[in-house]
Amino acid sequence: MKTNWVREKLRAGQPCFGCFMGLGSPNVAELLGHAGCEWLAVETEHNGLDSAEIERMLMAIGNTHAIPLVRVACANSVYIQRALDMGAMGVVVPLIRTPEEARAVVRATRYPPYGSRGFGPLRASQYTLDNEDYFRRANDNTLVVLILETKEAVENLEEICAVPGVDALYIGPFDLCLSLGLDPMYMPFPETEAVIQRALTVGRKSGVAIGTGARTPELLRQRLSQGFTFLGYGPDYVLLLNAIRSGVSTFAELVPDPGPPLEK
Repeated sequence: MKTNWVREKLRAGQPCFGCFMGLGSPNVAELLGHAGCEWLAVETEHNGLDSAEIERMLMAIGNTHAIPLVRVACANSVYIQRALDMGAMGVVVPLIRTPEEARAVVRATRYPPYGSRGFGPLRASQYTLDNEDYFRRANDNTLVVLILETKEAVENLEEICAVPGVDALYIGPFDLCLSLGLDPMYMPFPETEAVIQRALTVGRKSGVAIGTGARTPELLRQRLSQGFTFLGYGPDYVLLLNAIRSGVSTFAELVPDPGPPLEK
């Protein structure tokens, strides 16, 4: 089994850089892995990918140095097991609220006696060729990331971070705002900034990595200076959008009046 070196870095307090993949493109995933992303998380909560498409994404990421993750649709153990069996080396789980839910997620990623995951990794174990090594190492080689995006999770922050097997919390600012009764279109708010500072403090004390997104190099520098160690740059569609906006803006400056579109 491939070593989950991203998990090892996070547990050592070292920052890691990656990207969420929302476009569903194996080619884009492979490109970003070759470009230097340390982890890539396949989005399945907010798009329409089916299992076969997720598997193709994981195959593409597996052709690079990046560690493949899946942001599952919810905390249901079926989604978690399926993602891991298809080759994900970790899961990103949304809408966690309590330490009990956090423990259930960890159990779903672990084989007995430490969890409830059923054995049948298929692609993850090289189609049974790597069964023994995978079984021996999977429990200590699977990254568990919970998204901090609910008022209840904020209230239970210390208890959630104390759950063995929770490696990282990823702050989801939009849903966090909604849960706190705030309009995310007007971020930042003092309330969410207070959550960020508290999460960073609790994370340092508990050894749990704290992550969040950054859409620009400037924000990436800021997040690193604040102490975030699980950093998502993008996601992929934002990177594409930023690139085309820059080109369109430059073209508009150089050709201020391009005229109407030509009729066919």
